[in-house]
Amino acid sequence: MSCYSDSRARTSDFRTHDARYRRIVPAAPLPVRDGLNPTRLRLPNAGTWPTALAYLLDRFPADTARLREKVDGGEVVDERSIPIDTASPFRPNSFLYLYRDPPIEKRVPFEIDILHRDENLLVVDKPHFLASTPRGAYVVESALVRLRRDLDLPDLVPAHRLDRVTAGVLVFTVRPAARRPYQSLFDARRVTKMYEALAPVDPTLSLPRTVRSRIVKERGVLQSLEVPGEPNAESRIELIEAADGIGRYRLSPRTGKTHQLRLHMSSLGIPILGDNFYPDFYDVAPDDYSTPLQLLARSIGFDDPFTGEQRRFESRRRLTIPPAG
Repeated sequence: MSCYSDSRARTSDFRTHDARYRRIVPAAPLPVRDGLNPTRLRLPNAGTWPTALAYLLDRFPADTARLREKVDGGEVVDERSIPIDTASPFRPNSFLYLYRDPPIEKRVPFEIDILHRDENLLVVDKPHFLASTPRGAYVVESALVRLRRDLDLPDLVPAHRLDRVTAGVLVFTVRPAARRPYQSLFDARRVTKMYEALAPVDPTLSLPRTVRSRIVKERGVLQSLEVPGEPNAESRIELIEAADGIGRYRLSPRTGKTHQLRLHMSSLGIPILGDNFYPDFYDVAPDDYSTPLQLLARSIGFDDPFTGEQRRFESRRRLTIPPAG
């Protein structure tokens, strides 16, 4: 169904760290199913549709038969958990919920390793090429949906995110009561993150150094940009070792702008190996796994908001400097 690929229609409990968003959007009246949240549709604040179904059919004309099946089967409900029928009136500014049909996706052929699990947290070692959460063409093949299904954890929500092409430590909360305390750590920058990357060595470049710049990411534009203005992004960059012109770098971000580390490394003239976005974008087929981005979220550390314990989780994955030639 096309409505399931409509970003406006997707439920977004992944963004519960945004307090303003939580106050505005009601909780979904349907549970997680097959690892996926129900789709949420907000009806317009005005319209001439006589029924809710008429609005749905008008908005998604390619899905007429499937929508009628769902309504007839009682699978479309309002915010009160009441199934709508063919006569249910159109109610401006109300919400409808339904399950989207899981898309058929080619499996990303890499597994998720579990680093830690307790009543509050699930910490995993995400592989390259697996999205953290459903987005765009990657819905079923995302770490969140896989883990919800495989571990039977319907309330699982990420405390932060990693790019699809970045591997390493990824933290999830297991139960709703734990979401805000852990997500707040990331919001308040009380989490210590350390990354590793492989990139060319420039002997004229003085390292270690701290890179500060202003980064903006415009909607619909693939690349982030560094622009003039007050810095909003900060990264500490250190060279750990070098061989055959390739270096292993320790990257410590102070902030978390989109593509920050990739952009800062590129701006120094040492773009991360396998980066098809910086300095120049080039297209890579979705199922081409031959050249992973050599960026790894090596570790995450924080003081646990429930126990006060200092906690640190480290990836077991390794980046290997390729042999010369």
